[in-house]
Amino acid sequence: MTEAEQDHDALVRALVDRVRDIAVASEQIGTSFASTQDLHSTDFRALTLIYQAENAGKPLSPTRLAEALALSHGAVTYVVDRLTASGHVWRDADPTDGRRVVLRIAGHGREVAGSFFGPLGVAHSHTLASFTAEELAIALRVLSDVSNALSQFQSDL
Repeated sequence: MTEAEQDHDALVRALVDRVRDIAVASEQIGTSFASTQDLHSTDFRALTLIYQAENAGKPLSPTRLAEALALSHGAVTYVVDRLTASGHVWRDADPTDGRRVVLRIAGHGREVAGSFFGPLGVAHSHTLASFTAEELAIALRVLSDVSNALSQFQSDL
């Protein structure tokens, strides 16, 4: 193996290690948030998926949430009931089919998430401010490709 190949392999290993570090830290932060809100870990995962879907302009139905969490419809109903009772989520009529329901983040959910995660967003902004647009574009490409690989791996399970 050439020196260039060894350097490449070492960089790949270091990147994989950092992705794993990020995953572990994210899980621990999510667990801390869930604890402050008296939520189960599944509730937090559901809340995260609902938030992501709503921000993407594609709010989740309970059925799609059940599929994403690999839970039964009954179990997801229980999760959604807890999240609505705690004021984190509300059920809304599906704008494309009024007979169906979609899940949305409630004002309280946005408020507590913003309060908890806002400082993390500021830390990210400060950390990334020193990078050029070109460096950020490369980092985005790397992280996007890693994210796609993780999604594909998850699909294949």
